[in-house]
Amino acid sequence: MAAIAPTVRCDPSRPLAAHRLNGAPPSRRRTRLSLPRVCIASSSLPTALAVTRRSVFSHSLSQRVRQPRRCKSARWLVRADASSGETAPGGTAEAAKASDRRRARVAVFVSGGGSNFKAIHAACADGRVNGDVVVVVSDKPECGGWQYARANGIPTLAFPVNAKLPPAEQHGLTPDQLLQAMRQHAVDYIVLAGYLKLLPASLVEAFPRAILNVHPALLPAFGGKGYYGMRVHKAVIASGARVSGPTVHFVDERYDHGPIVAQAVVPVLPFDDPPALQARVLAQEHRLYARVVAALCDCRVEWREDGVPVIRSADDDNAFE
Repeated sequence: MAAIAPTVRCDPSRPLAAHRLNGAPPSRRRTRLSLPRVCIASSSLPTALAVTRRSVFSHSLSQRVRQPRRCKSARWLVRADASSGETAPGGTAEAAKASDRRRARVAVFVSGGGSNFKAIHAACADGRVNGDVVVVVSDKPECGGWQYARANGIPTLAFPVNAKLPPAEQHGLTPDQLLQAMRQHAVDYIVLAGYLKLLPASLVEAFPRAILNVHPALLPAFGGKGYYGMRVHKAVIASGARVSGPTVHFVDERYDHGPIVAQAVVPVLPFDDPPALQARVLAQEHRLYARVVAALCDCRVEWREDGVPVIRSADDDNAFE
């Protein structure tokens, strides 16, 4: 007797691994997946299940990453009613039009020459960053970054008070005064550009996911209190590491600690010295930091469910950098 081929009583027009979302677009709540009822021949069951699992996993992963964008409500205006001309705050990046978005207001903290500050300021001036540096804060008044700010008409503030100076010469803000000054300047984001002091907890709490720092090594290695400037590059070379590079991360209450948002890699050459390695890392710092600040000001920094930030591409809304 000839073997009878198994039959599948299904609509051949429906793909095997097809699935869809029920209800509203993805939110912070779990999204229930609804799979179509598909009749599968017993001989094809293992393959079909494998395909379905891969499809469901891929969709679930995309939903975890593609969370709705959340921007500071003060920076976005969404037209609530085109006929009335009214606007409402708190819109998302998808809903806001470019014409409705104002430039971000950025505060930069410096302790030295301010080369990263100068690179970010240049990026703001030529349009690569949709923002403006509105105030500069330093623990070392008259440092190179401070002087550059003064020369470009940017207000400067001293923080913290230098307790080593005589009382008559102590000029600086308290933590409460610093926070008040950030509010008076309507600051959206804070960028640390070689600032060597630990930020007060009150400031970190007032600017969640809105303070960036750049470190001249690949964190979490070679970071923490005491790792700054040439000390970092000396430690990298002494360790025998073959690569180094800058790390941009969000700031918390600890030195060089907080979610990493971007890194760049440069080689450590066999007979490198710290100044040579520093020069290569610094060149990448200037490019990387300006790019991350631009993404932050554009609300292209998004957060996975596990608390890791990712950057959505400026050219392709479905891709990440």
